[in-house]
Amino acid sequence: MPPRNLAAMKRDTLLASPFFQHMLPRELDELIAGSHELRASRGMVIFSKGDPGSSMMAVLAGHVRVGSVSQEGREVTLNLMGPGEVFGEIALLDGKPRSLDAVAADDSTLMVIERTIFLPFLMRHEGLVERLLVVLCERLRQTSIALEEIALFGLEARLARLLVKLGEDYGRATEDGIKITLKLSQRDLSTQVATSRESVNKQLQIWRKAGLITTEAGHLILRNPTALRAMFDA
Repeated sequence: MPPRNLAAMKRDTLLASPFFQHMLPRELDELIAGSHELRASRGMVIFSKGDPGSSMMAVLAGHVRVGSVSQEGREVTLNLMGPGEVFGEIALLDGKPRSLDAVAADDSTLMVIERTIFLPFLMRHEGLVERLLVVLCERLRQTSIALEEIALFGLEARLARLLVKLGEDYGRATEDGIKITLKLSQRDLSTQVATSRESVNKQLQIWRKAGLITTEAGHLILRNPTALRAMFDA
């Protein structure tokens, strides 16, 4: 891809983020010029809890799971980041070690902005601090909702809500139902509802037999999203 087209793609992707969308073109170009790319294959660990927090990242393509591992060794996904979303900004701001893990959910391309570049940039442009606070508050709100669901709802409700949300965010209408275009394994699903892969497999089998879902080439298809919604929206 020619450099000019690559820069335009980066700019368009960043403009999808609440943090970047109000920036002037010259501000975006300045930030893009000081960044570098990181290509992460599916399953690659981008950073781990405790690693130095020297950069923030914006997803240009693909998806990144951000979460942690419980004391019992169970993985929990707190956020699934897609194109235009930023992560790693907390450690970047305070310079402390990473507080969560980040793993590529599929083949992904990231724009990496080092702390040495971003902090001076932030100070040079009025209004960016306030917008970053909005992004951080939204991230905290999403994490609080995820933890609340784990504490208050059973597996059936948590998994049903996840599938419906995936259908809303990544769904495509087909003759059989809503096909989730993002390919996630049962292990991927289990980390997002804080349970074991075996428990997710058992629940999916129940829903397959009931005609609520089916699969096609590794993609989940929601045949009855209304029934799934009723499990958590009663």
